[in-house]
Amino acid sequence: MSQPPDPEIRLRLRILFGDSAMLGPGKADLLELIQQTGSIAAAGRAMSMSYKRAWSLVEEMNRAFRAPLVERTRGGSKGGGAHLSETGLQVLDHYRRFETAAATAGAEEIAALQSLLADIPDGK
Repeated sequence: MSQPPDPEIRLRLRILFGDSAMLGPGKADLLELIQQTGSIAAAGRAMSMSYKRAWSLVEEMNRAFRAPLVERTRGGSKGGGAHLSETGLQVLDHYRRFETAAATAGAEEIAALQSLLADIPDGK
């Protein structure tokens, strides 16, 4: 039976869909932050990313899937904003479930790899 993953060990998974589309931890984090903040700019700032870079990644994801993952509203009396579409919520949920499943399934092998690591001074 698999053990839950050690919280100090990070598994960073990137899914390549051919040569033209990719989904990884950075894009998943960006989607999650857009959902939390309601803003592409705020999500980018939270990740120390320029607005241009965040916008570019959103456009890339919107083009890669059948429906846009992020929907934007412009200006208006309450200002503009962004939120995840239903497809965006599904993509984020599937990716996070995949991360959890992979970490759980690979826990024994990760622990074996960890046991082979050299001692690191200062625990870093």
